[in-house]
Amino acid sequence: MKKKLSIKDIAKELNVSITTVSFILNGKAKDMRISDQLIEKVNLFIREKNYQPNQFARSLRTGKTKMIALFVEDIADSFFASIARLIEESAYEKGYKIIYCSTEDDLERTKELIGLFKSRNVDGYIITPPKGIEKDVKQLLHEELPFVLFDRYFPKITTDYVIIDNYKGAYSAIQHFWEQGFKNIAFITLDSDQTQMVDRLKGYKAAVNEYKLAEYILKIPFKSDAEKVIEQFTAFLSGHKNLDAVLFATNYLAVKGFETLRNLELKIPQDLAVIAFDDHEFFKVFNPPITAVAQPMKELSDHLISILLKKLHPEGNSQTLSQEHVVLPAKLIVRNSSIKEVKESK
Repeated sequence: MKKKLSIKDIAKELNVSITTVSFILNGKAKDMRISDQLIEKVNLFIREKNYQPNQFARSLRTGKTKMIALFVEDIADSFFASIARLIEESAYEKGYKIIYCSTEDDLERTKELIGLFKSRNVDGYIITPPKGIEKDVKQLLHEELPFVLFDRYFPKITTDYVIIDNYKGAYSAIQHFWEQGFKNIAFITLDSDQTQMVDRLKGYKAAVNEYKLAEYILKIPFKSDAEKVIEQFTAFLSGHKNLDAVLFATNYLAVKGFETLRNLELKIPQDLAVIAFDDHEFFKVFNPPITAVAQPMKELSDHLISILLKKLHPEGNSQTLSQEHVVLPAKLIVRNSSIKEVKESK
C-alpha cells in the first residue's frame, strides 16, 4: 500500500520547516509573514501530489473538524431527505460538511451515535430527538456543545429548536375540509407523544370542536410495518363507513392510506377526500393531485444552520447567550384531492 503523504514529507521535499508547512495548510501563512512565493510553492506541490490532510489529526490540534452531525429519523423519508439536502447546501457554503445518520427513532441507537460523534470531535449537532433522549440532550448542554433540535423539542428543557406550527397546520386542513362541505373527517396519526404529533392532534381536535363535528381518530403504533398499517386503516374504514374526508398526520401514512383506498376500490375525492401532512414530489402528479400541509423546507434549513453557526462562532454574537425558539408557519397547498365535487342535478 502506498504511504500517505504527511506534512513532514512535504517539508523534507521542499526543504522548509514542518511548522512553515503547517501554517500554510492551516491558513495562517499571512499572520506568520510567510512570503507569497513560498506559499505558492507549497500549494502547488500539494496540488500536484493530491495531498489530503489528516482531518482527525487536524481536529486534535485546532479543536475543529468543520463537520456537523445531522441526526434524522429516517434519511430515506422524503421530508428528512429534502431537509438534509438543503442543510448540506447551506453548511457547505459556510465551509462545513454534514455527516448524516438515521436514528430510526431508536433511543439506544441515538445515544450511541451521539457518543460516537463526540469521540470524533464534530463541531456541532442538528438533532431530530427521539423520546427518552432528554438526559443526553441535557449532557450536551452541560458540556456546552453546540446543537439545535428540529421537527420536535422537549418543552421541559430549554434548548435551541426550529419547528413548524403543527397545531395551525392541522387546524387549517380541517377548516378547509369544513369549508368544502365535509362533515365526517378522520385523523390518521401515529401513536406518539412527540411534540409535533401531539400538536397536530390538538389542532385536529380544536377544529372539529370549533365546527361541531365528531372526532374520528386512528392512532397507529410507530413500529408497525406497512402491511399492519394497511390492515388497521382497512378495519378503521370498515367501522366508519360514514367518513367523507381524512387528514393523514404524515406523508408515509398517506401513501399507505392511498394503497388501502385502492384495495377497497374507493375513489379520491368522490368517496373520501384526503389531505396529507408534509408535501411529497409525487403528490403533484398523483391522480388526483393531493392537497398537503407543506413545511417551509428552505426556511427550516436556513434557520437551523444560522442558529448552529452562531453557537459555533460566538464572537460578537450576543444572541448566543439565550436559546432561540423558531416556529415557522406551515402552508396548505390545495389540490384536487380535497375539493368536493358538485353533483349535477338530473
